[in-house]
Amino acid sequence: MSAQHRTASIARTPVQQAALLVGVVFLLVGVLGFIPGITTDYDTMKFAEHDSEAKLLGLFQVSVLHNIVHLLFGIVGVAMARAPLTARNFLIGGGVIYLALWLYGLFIDHDSSANFVPLNTADNWLHFALGLAMIALGVLLTRSPRAGAAR
Repeated sequence: MSAQHRTASIARTPVQQAALLVGVVFLLVGVLGFIPGITTDYDTMKFAEHDSEAKLLGLFQVSVLHNIVHLLFGIVGVAMARAPLTARNFLIGGGVIYLALWLYGLFIDHDSSANFVPLNTADNWLHFALGLAMIALGVLLTRSPRAGAAR
């Protein structure tokens, strides 16, 4: 097998590159959520309760469950980045999930047991931006050029 053929067979489309990057970032965030110092008030971290006061980068409220979700989402993103269609599905589907999580975080009482993830205001707006960005990447990176467009 020639070097050119090997390079061509492992070349990723832009949507695959985006899905891989998003997946790797989620893996990194999941790992960082378990590191004291990077996660402030680490000793207050709970498994899945609203009163977990641990905050990633001192800003985003996290719990063990929240970190595990980030890790799993990252694994899914890396795995789905292997093909253009699944990469697109990860970005758009994941974006929809994050927009739903944003809405959930807006409407629940952050001091109630319904906030089991847990989420705070910073998480909510990050989820909003992340949802929009993922959907935009999935759509824009897989657009077909219009027929008859100038070349």
